[in-house]
Amino acid sequence: MATSDTEGSSAAPPEPAPPAPGWRRRLNLNRNAAALALVGVIAGALAAAFLTPLGDHWMKALLDEPTCPGEACEGKNPQNQGCGEDARTFKPEANNPALLQIRYSEDCKAVWGRIQQGNPGDRVTVKVAGGTERTAEIEYDDDKFTNMVATPDGEFQVTACAIPKPGGKSTYETYCVHATEATAWR
Repeated sequence: MATSDTEGSSAAPPEPAPPAPGWRRRLNLNRNAAALALVGVIAGALAAAFLTPLGDHWMKALLDEPTCPGEACEGKNPQNQGCGEDARTFKPEANNPALLQIRYSEDCKAVWGRIQQGNPGDRVTVKVAGGTERTAEIEYDDDKFTNMVATPDGEFQVTACAIPKPGGKSTYETYCVHATEATAWR
């Protein structure tokens, strides 16, 4: 009985054809390009995260302190600086036609005014006695808040006002509320 050379043989299978020249270099280049792209994406995300207002908020969370205490908060947006996180509110419940409120952040050492029930063109102001006054106007919808005004260390007095647009839709007259550091903030 004749057997073929391959039948019952323990010979190793034929070796695969060698790869095309330069395949390792191409594979390394592809890996390097992918790694470089990943590093670029991560660097871009980190830069965007820390160089934007949201990044300011993240930094506050990481550092567990406001990004702008005191005078450094002057004129800045309280939301962008993370000052709304610990803010307390004074909002008289009775006879408050515009739902005017004063917001106060002890950590940021700043206050800001907010109108919650107004109309486009209505304004809200906030002023610390002996300090700066800030004003914001409702552009659309029915609410708006001012940028911050720094409060001095210790005692302070603050006034916020809701001012209806002359000839506008609001039916209330100019309305103001006053507060101090001893006010019953909620």
